[in-house]
Amino acid sequence: MNPQDIAKEVLETEAKTLLDAVKLIDDAFDKAVEIMYNTKGKCIITGVGKSGLIGAKIAATLASTGTPSFFIHPTEALHGDLGMIGPQDSVLAISYSGESEELIKILPHIKRFDIPLIAMAGKDDSILAKYGDVFLSIQVEKEACPLGAAPTSSTTLTLALGDALAVALMKKRNFKAEDFASFHPGGSLGKRLFVKIEDLMRKENLPKIKPDTPLKEAVVVMSEGRLGNVLIVDENDTLIGVLSDGDVRRALMQTDFSIDTEAIKYSNLSPKTCQNERMLASEALEMIENYKIQMLPIVDELGHVKGVLHLHDLVEAGIKR
Repeated sequence: MNPQDIAKEVLETEAKTLLDAVKLIDDAFDKAVEIMYNTKGKCIITGVGKSGLIGAKIAATLASTGTPSFFIHPTEALHGDLGMIGPQDSVLAISYSGESEELIKILPHIKRFDIPLIAMAGKDDSILAKYGDVFLSIQVEKEACPLGAAPTSSTTLTLALGDALAVALMKKRNFKAEDFASFHPGGSLGKRLFVKIEDLMRKENLPKIKPDTPLKEAVVVMSEGRLGNVLIVDENDTLIGVLSDGDVRRALMQTDFSIDTEAIKYSNLSPKTCQNERMLASEALEMIENYKIQMLPIVDELGHVKGVLHLHDLVEAGIKR
């Protein structure tokens, strides 16, 4: 078989595994969700080998979606980390065989403190399954590995079942986008929901000129300001207009063009502005894109300039609509 055929066969095998697993979802899943939802402490995930790697991802997903959680390796637990598990916690233990030696050794210590244990294994008669208060099956018909040795279909199912638990808990907690963003302030969603104009706008050394400033001086100020625009303000710092580099280029095409003419002649005297510096930066980006401008002046209710928000600042900050 060529690589493409192999890839298709692997995906089909693992996809069939997930579809077959739908039939395995029963009341035990509801009970597992209830245990995790009612956990006053943290949901501890544990497992060894590939199951441990999947468990670490499940813990990360739970933690970022409203269920306090972290991963403990069974070997480390045997050497002191077991003290990280408290009486108000719950444990999700993962082992396809249900007989992993390192994992089995910590189970009596977990049960001794009457800590709820969710067992995720491939066999319901395994030691892990017998210890568990709830058993979630991750049994698969076949691994995608041609030797049937490397965990492939089974780890895919384990990961998907962990996602199912996380999503069910999100729904039960009424976990919203704003909640998700609060756990991901550096991510694109966090930036879109929390970063405001005031966080990004420039307030100092703004390129400003007076209404009677000649165009040649305005161009110098524009170049020094590095914003591609200059603000035309009166003696009270009230915005009168904006001169952009595009305005200068268009002025050059006029038959009566003179570099000594007052810049205000070629300026936009009705520029788009924003009075709400608390507005989300993502909403400001929408304004900039809709108005097809590069710079948005921020003014108060009297038109006094408070700052400017430039498209480049938004892009550099990773703000997206």
